[in-house]
Amino acid sequence: MLSLFLRWLILALGVTLATKLVPGISCSDGTTLFVVVVVLSLFNAVLKPLLLLFTLPFIIMTLGLGVVLINALLFYWTGRLVDGFHVASFGAAFWGGVIVSLTNLIAGRIIRSPARQAAAPKPAKRDDVIDI
Repeated sequence: MLSLFLRWLILALGVTLATKLVPGISCSDGTTLFVVVVVLSLFNAVLKPLLLLFTLPFIIMTLGLGVVLINALLFYWTGRLVDGFHVASFGAAFWGGVIVSLTNLIAGRIIRSPARQAAAPKPAKRDDVIDI
């Protein structure tokens, strides 16, 4: 449950940054931001895997650029679906999706890095080997 809450906080940070940095994206209040985070999470959990599956040849041909376009499409649809969250154009959705993706990438690495170091097993000392 804590992991989900942390992911939602990171996503909320990314959406907030997108509203501040990209002209054409606006969010009216905190409640709207919460709804946007929930809708984007649902889209990423349900629609994104289906879209990735159906557009796999396009994604391979574009060397991954198709994933960025899918993120922009989901961001644009969220803007159309949630009242109080406005995405003016697909271009604004593209840059908003890029900012949210970069925020998730950077924050995820910062958060997971200390946890990986603490959980990494230490190599066992092998004194039982006889050298000849």
